Amino acid sequence: MDSHKIKVRVRYQETDRMGIVYHANYLSYFELGRVEWLRRKGLDYARLEDSGVLLPVVNIRVNYKSPARYDQLLFVVTELKKIGGASLVFENNIYDQNDKLLVEGKVTLVATDSNTFKPIKIPPSLLDLIHK
Repeated sequence: MDSHKIKVRVRYQETDRMGIVYHANYLSYFELGRVEWLRRKGLDYARLEDSGVLLPVVNIRVNYKSPARYDQLLFVVTELKKIGGASLVFENNIYDQNDKLLVEGKVTLVATDSNTFKPIKIPPSLLDLIHK
């Protein structure tokens, strides 16, 4: 499936005392990548939620290979790897400006009904956008 790449510059508040990106902040970078991947496909996330469909994260796997530091330019590459009946699995890789792989991640989202919070099939309208 196709991938999408965004640039992110590490902000001071995203680092720890050593000037290294705090481990949990990579999850925010993954989210930025997913949101922009979906936006590029034409998905207005707010409209999806207004229609009664939520896409909460249910599983995250992260493999930290090398630290990122304050003010460093990062590239977040996001790719949709799997579409299930109710789930989407995204893979994220974060690289530095020299194409060195810093972090690998895999994030699973599940389509849920906004009233019941129970899993639902991915709506056809969302599938159409994903496949376009």
